[in-house]
Formats: sequence, C-alpha cells, structure tokens
Amino acid sequence: MNPPADEPDSPMRPEPPWEREPARLAGLSPAYFGMVMATGVVSLAADLMGMPFVAMALFLLNCAIYVVLWVLTLLRIARYPRRVFDDLIDHLRGPGFFTVVAGTCVLGSQFVLLTAEYRVAMALWAAAVVLWVGLTYTIFTGFTIKERKPPLQEGISGAWLLAVVATQSIAVLAALLAAHVGQPGRLELNFLALSMWLWGGMLYIWMMSLIFYRYTFFRFSPDDLSPPYWINMGAMAISTLAGSLLILNSQHAPFLLSLQPFIKGFTVFYWATGTWWIPMLLLLGVWRHGYRRFPLRYDPLYWGAVFPLGMYTTCTHQMIEAMGFDFLGFLPQVFVYIALAAWALVFVGLARYLLRHARDFRF
Repeated sequence: MNPPADEPDSPMRPEPPWEREPARLAGLSPAYFGMVMATGVVSLAADLMGMPFVAMALFLLNCAIYVVLWVLTLLRIARYPRRVFDDLIDHLRGPGFFTVVAGTCVLGSQFVLLTAEYRVAMALWAAAVVLWVGLTYTIFTGFTIKERKPPLQEGISGAWLLAVVATQSIAVLAALLAAHVGQPGRLELNFLALSMWLWGGMLYIWMMSLIFYRYTFFRFSPDDLSPPYWINMGAMAISTLAGSLLILNSQHAPFLLSLQPFIKGFTVFYWATGTWWIPMLLLLGVWRHGYRRFPLRYDPLYWGAVFPLGMYTTCTHQMIEAMGFDFLGFLPQVFVYIALAAWALVFVGLARYLLRHARDFRF
C-alpha cells in the first residue's frame, strides 16, 4: 500500500499504515481483534487464579470491544472493499485477519466459563468455524496464486502463527462445549476438537520451520522483531490448553481415552516448546529496545504479545489439572500478574493513542 502523497515516508524505515493513517477507518489494522483475544484470555486467567471481579470486569469490557470492532470492520468492508481484499492477500497483513476467529472463540470461552451461556457460546463457535473456513482458504489460496510475491525474509513473520492460534481456538471452544452437551453432539464436538488440535500442531511445524529459518539465515533488524513474534510462544500455549481439555474430556469419549498417552505426550511437548520460547523472546526484546534503542510506542500488534502471556497462565493451570503436575503450580500464580500488567500497559497505550488522534479520525 503506497503512502499518502501529503505524508512523506521515512527514507530509513517505511512507517506502518496505522502510523501513516493514525485513526482512519481505511487503515484499520486487520489484527485489531487481537485486543479481544488478549482481554478475553487475561479475563479467563484471572478467573482461574481466584480473581472473579477482575475476570467479570474484563469480560464485560471484552463484549463491548468485540461489538465495536465488528461495527468498524463491517463499515470498513462497506466503504473500502478493495483495501480489505488487498489486506487479505498481503503476506504481512493477511494473517492478522485470523484474530477475528481467535477473538470470537475466546469470547465464546468466556461465555462458557464465566456465565454458563452455552447457547451464546455455541453460536459464537459456529460463526468462528465459518470465518475460519472462509479466511483459511481465501488467504492461503491468495498467497499461492498471486503473481507478485515478496521474498521469504520480507513476507513471513510471527503473525503467520495466528492461523495456528485460530485453529486451536476452535478446538478449545469445541472441547469446552463438549463437556456441557449431551448426546448427540458430545462425541462429534470432541472429535472435531481433536482433529483441529492435530491440524494446528502440523500447521505450527510447517510455519515455525520457515520462521526459524528466517530468524537464523537472514539479516535481522529491530524492525523485523514485531510484537507478533510472541505468538511463537502463544501458539504453543493454546495448543497445550486444547490438549489439556481433551485429556479432561477423555472420560466421556472412548476414542480420546484410547489416545490419551499420545495426547498427554504432545501436550507436554507443546508446553515445553512454548516455555523454551519465553527466555528467547525476552532476550530479543532486550536487544531490540535496549541495545538497538528501538522506540517503544503503541502498536495494535502489541495485543498479540499480551495474549501469549495470559494463555501461558491458563494453559499451565489446565495442564496441572489434567496431568497432576502440582509442582508447576507457582507458574500460573506468577504469570497471571505479568499478563495483567502487560494488558494494562497496552490498554493505556491505546487510550493515549486514541486521545492523541481523536481529531484525525475519519470514516
């Protein structure tokens, strides 16, 4: 997307579109539903850690955020359909649309666990499945058949793993709903959850191989280390959560019971991989902002860094329950405060950003 003629681009680093068009509907980031993902999972983490007031407050806020973002998204589709389509098949911006799927499922999970509104959660899950099918085959077909493609080092980022998160979010909500429905339906939901869990794991292996190759064999600048690289860990955390829920559901689904050793092994595998990423991402963050002095300012993509912290809290707690790893009990008790602090910092950044650009907003 070319920069506006009246706002010259930097010769050193192209400004991202949300900086060139600070509060304009046309430049709305496709990844903004990451705010729903982050707020929802931090709410669930707070509930699991015995903070019901915080959990409910964030749930109510998340409902409002979800509605507002959908209104803005539908207005953008109506007013700027060509730009939305261009974003869909853009290698850097396209994967951001998967936050719509994950955000919808996270909100559905809140309805299940915080209010026991299973019908609302089922409606959200069905909508997420439709969105997942449409976005998956539109985005990846577009990436495949478009004539002009960027080189690997310019076209791939951690945001691609949002496709994994979206897939696993459907598995998580299906598993949660399966525990609260009778037959027919319970076996089918558990089977679909298992299938999506397996597919999400395979997708992570494909994408992470490319991302790790890009990490280690191409020049890496501070610009390249965008916040979605925390999804490297978040994708594994939500995979751990889905596996833990399948283990907990195995008493009511014979095929899950027969696969339990396999599910347990891969659940620990996912958790260990996600845990490995935490020190690595912290070191890269220190390198980016400390050593290379990259400015720390609000970016809608930072919601993609909050989500993994809340999800790591949630998945570790559920894995402890599913597998009896009580010696890990200190981890969710620590990470819930880290997740809450990260959410608060990014929310304050958003508030300041909106106040600063309120006069510039146009539809």
